[in-house]
Amino acid sequence: MIRFREPGVVYLVGAGPGDPELITLRGLRLLRAADVVVYDRLVAESLLDEAPAGAERIFAGKASGCHPMSQEEINAILVARAREGKTVVRLKGGDPFVFGRGGEEAEACAVAGLRWELVPGVSSAIGVPGLAGIPVTHRGTAASFAVVTGHRAAGEGREPDWEALGAIDTLVVLMGVEGLPRIAGRLIGAGRAFDTPVAVIQEGSLPGERVVTGTLGTIAERARAAGVEPPATIVIGEVVRLRDAAAPGSRAVPRVAERGLAAVAAPG
Repeated sequence: MIRFREPGVVYLVGAGPGDPELITLRGLRLLRAADVVVYDRLVAESLLDEAPAGAERIFAGKASGCHPMSQEEINAILVARAREGKTVVRLKGGDPFVFGRGGEEAEACAVAGLRWELVPGVSSAIGVPGLAGIPVTHRGTAASFAVVTGHRAAGEGREPDWEALGAIDTLVVLMGVEGLPRIAGRLIGAGRAFDTPVAVIQEGSLPGERVVTGTLGTIAERARAAGVEPPATIVIGEVVRLRDAAAPGSRAVPRVAERGLAAVAAPG
């Protein structure tokens, strides 16, 4: 008689904003025990090297306007591999539940009767500005912040409530490079000051990180002139003025290039 293995488990693991050292300790330990790794395009190659040599690696990357694998296909892979009794790590940039569609993957696992667990990651919405010297909140400057996807500003889906967002002290926009002119225009139209500071951070936490600053009135042109491309995080608000005081240039990026991850969360 054929005996089937018990159903496996799916771990939705946040890999952080880019620098491989920003994955959590638990995330790294699970990655090192994985049978299958389903990963996004923004996951560092050195993190994939942490998975066992025999682990199956499945690329499920997506870029703006280019989705070689649909979300439904990704969900099906997670379910199928877990049903084979395998330990599946779904490795995602940032945090799986912050515009990472992790909720849909968790729902697919739950509907299939499979065990799943979230391993939170450092979201680029907070980590990238912070590493660039911009706190999203600051006493006396910003007591509130909001995170919004820029896809809708580029014509995908329902428009955000720009008047409500304009009242937030700090606004962080993810996936907003393409929609930056529209975002700036909408916020100005909703009453945000023309000279509100803005920073666009490209490849945050990575060796190629660069920051373009301006105002709501100038940032779209400045970003275009600088050739800014995704991935980039946009920060809008007075906290951008704090960047110079934070002196982020003293930070070594990335430390992993010097000594690797071998000593971190070593097995045993």
